[in-house]
Amino acid sequence: MRGGDARRAVVTTTLLGALLIPLGGCGGPGPAGTGNPQTKAADKPADEPTRISGIGNRLQRRIPGVGDRLQRRIPAASRQVVAVYGDGKDSADATVVLYTRHGSTWDRVRSWPAHNGKKGWTTRHHEGDKRSPVGVFTLHDAGGALPDPGARLPYTRSAAIAAPRWWPRSYWHDFDYVIAIDYNRIEGTPPNDQARPRGYGKGGGIWLHMDHGSGTSACVSVSRAAMRFLLRTLDPDRHPVVVMGDRADLKA
Repeated sequence: MRGGDARRAVVTTTLLGALLIPLGGCGGPGPAGTGNPQTKAADKPADEPTRISGIGNRLQRRIPGVGDRLQRRIPAASRQVVAVYGDGKDSADATVVLYTRHGSTWDRVRSWPAHNGKKGWTTRHHEGDKRSPVGVFTLHDAGGALPDPGARLPYTRSAAIAAPRWWPRSYWHDFDYVIAIDYNRIEGTPPNDQARPRGYGKGGGIWLHMDHGSGTSACVSVSRAAMRFLLRTLDPDRHPVVVMGDRADLKA
């Protein structure tokens, strides 16, 4: 049995909502931004994204656009990196790129448009600042309101993860699929576990999740197709991490 499969078999059979603390994802319990139903990516067809053209022609020995400070924080054992390139310090727009390591080179696999915190990025994230934390974080746990789409990471399906129906309708599908970003959380727990080892003032509940067309509370959001691809591709045996930040901070 693959690493994490045994735990997945247990958590996916847990009664919906049982023994789980209510929703606390995307930096807190409230909606992430204003949203726009007309641009809501979650309602688009779940077709897989287009493969990057020219793949294999520009293999990299480093993650492009990432300076030495963060490059050194990528674990030596990691063979998968989700890079989040924020457009600017105060921008909610970003691009997510998946890289896979083969030998000493990083292969650019796929790329998607994305959103981050509605007020941009910060190197000193705190609860409620509406900014996404800059850094390198491991990826151990996934889940959502929908059934497991074939995730390699341990997957928890629970109604407790679903976005509340008192949120604007454009947010209702945000947490159909989520991947927990290991910022101020305990690895190996469901994404909506509320434990905050560094204290609640430092924020938490930072996820990769489905996009509603605008900035988030602190999470990174991508299309439904992107989430399904990432869930089916990120492999605990390859020690996946996310490297995230605005382009200037990433290069620093």
